[in-house]
Amino acid sequence: MLIVFPGQGSQKIGMGKDLYDAFYSAKEVFHEVDDALSFGLSNLIFNGTEEELKATKNAQPALLAAAMAFVRVLEKEFGICAAEIAAFLAGHSLGEYTALCADGVISLSDAAKILRTRGSAMARAFPVGGAMAAVIGLEPKIVERIASECSSEKEKARVANDNSAEQTVISGHEGAVKKAADEALAFGAKRAIFLEVSGPFHCDLMQSAAVEMAEVLRDTKFRRPIKPVISNVTAKAEAGDFKRLLVRQITERVRWRESILFAAASSVSVCVEIGPGRVLTGLVKRISPHLQTINVNSVESLEEFARLRNKG
Repeated sequence: MLIVFPGQGSQKIGMGKDLYDAFYSAKEVFHEVDDALSFGLSNLIFNGTEEELKATKNAQPALLAAAMAFVRVLEKEFGICAAEIAAFLAGHSLGEYTALCADGVISLSDAAKILRTRGSAMARAFPVGGAMAAVIGLEPKIVERIASECSSEKEKARVANDNSAEQTVISGHEGAVKKAADEALAFGAKRAIFLEVSGPFHCDLMQSAAVEMAEVLRDTKFRRPIKPVISNVTAKAEAGDFKRLLVRQITERVRWRESILFAAASSVSVCVEIGPGRVLTGLVKRISPHLQTINVNSVESLEEFARLRNKG
């Protein structure tokens, strides 16, 4: 079994509220994150505006809190430890921090603090003139070639997310990204969708954020994982060196397609997405259709997953 955790874009107002209302162990997770940040993030998640929540500094720890609430409830209320039942864990971009937290590598409070800093650092690194666009319907290698051809000494576009054979995200200077998006459409892409983000993530324009994250991670205690985590930057199972890999993740592409193919080639037959939304489930189905996919994103789906696990 592969257990995966979503990244930025899956957040929505009210996520995790049903779990919060139903289980005390879920309340503990949200309150622990609030305390770690000295900020009422849970109130923002439940009662704030979409604009506030999508701000990178809020969205990243918010998604951690929502996903970890499911992990905590599974363990405390149903006796199911996510890391123990998985062959591997993985997360998309910031979701890799959730995977490490669920795997016992970093504490919840440390992960929340790191992601708050990460979100702020990424937003500061290139606040004006950057963009990201998802290209739908072209192979990643073609999108990579187009991005390279549309780059110059002054402006660059890079592949930021290799999400599936049909979806590749490019990142960089706004002019170069727009040029690459237009070229992709001319080449036959079905769509090119500009993303609502606060910077050109996962490319070398994030270098200052990488430097800042290296400092933060250096002082954070990391433990050995219960199970290997498939790294975004290597697309392979890793059992250590996570600090270096997480720093690299800031400026390097998210190799999600390759990560899922690695899991499938390692005899994984089931992929469980834990946390808000169904984005990763959709990608997994496109990458490796034979994998069985399960979503745990509500009280009902959590209870059904727990029933099947405990029955089996």
